[in-house]
Amino acid sequence: MRRALLLAPAWAWLLLFVAAPAGILVAIALAEADPGLPPFRLALSGAGFATLVEDAYYLDALLAALRVAAVTALLCLAIAYPMAIGIARAAPRRRLLLLAALMLPFWTGFLLRIGAWIGLLRDEGWINGVLRGAGLIEAPLPLLYTEGAMLAGMVHAYLPFAVLPLFAALLRLDPTLEEAAADLGARPATVFLTVTLPATAPAAVAAFLLVFIPAAGEYVIPELLGPPEAQLVGRVLWQEFFQNRDWPVAAALAVALLVLLLAPIRLFQRIEARP
Repeated sequence: MRRALLLAPAWAWLLLFVAAPAGILVAIALAEADPGLPPFRLALSGAGFATLVEDAYYLDALLAALRVAAVTALLCLAIAYPMAIGIARAAPRRRLLLLAALMLPFWTGFLLRIGAWIGLLRDEGWINGVLRGAGLIEAPLPLLYTEGAMLAGMVHAYLPFAVLPLFAALLRLDPTLEEAAADLGARPATVFLTVTLPATAPAAVAAFLLVFIPAAGEYVIPELLGPPEAQLVGRVLWQEFFQNRDWPVAAALAVALLVLLLAPIRLFQRIEARP
């Protein structure tokens, strides 16, 4: 009885903020589109899911979102490993400063950070200004509204989510293992591939998933930095909800994305539950 009372707030929170919204989303996905307000009529038609299957536009949006999320997660991992190693190997007092510097971007607003990227990458921005001032280019480079700009913004936004689990794993790693490998003649790259990487592999998988899962549904960064043809699932959801007002199709697309992300979410939970 005491256990049930202790768990009651958590169950109530899950019911109110997870189960209920998910149930409403599924109900809208199964509804029929209607020109009235709200723009759907409750039913068990499943027309929204049928549209997803019949129109390759939505499948392409899902696949593009998963591809961009995977590339973002891999780039974050590639950058996060040396950063996490540097922070973990630093002296304790300096380590705190480095961790504070890592989290510093979160002290400013998300849109403000994306706005800074626009200021850097636009035709009259700082990067083109420096290149033209140095005489390296005559006309501005098209940096903004490209896939590179979109990936740069996403890596910048999600990088701390990859660094922190790697940093925690590296702190638990016995440094004498790496020292023994180095004493036996292994080069730094060999030490990393044979000792550091295998020992921190679960944290690397967790870091990848921590970036991949939210990046798959990202809307703001592709909208503000990405090319117009990058129709990721977040953009398509916005268009269906607020421009086309086809809520059943939008809800069906959101349910499909959620189902696709259930496997990585479950994998992340299993990794987190490991001792």
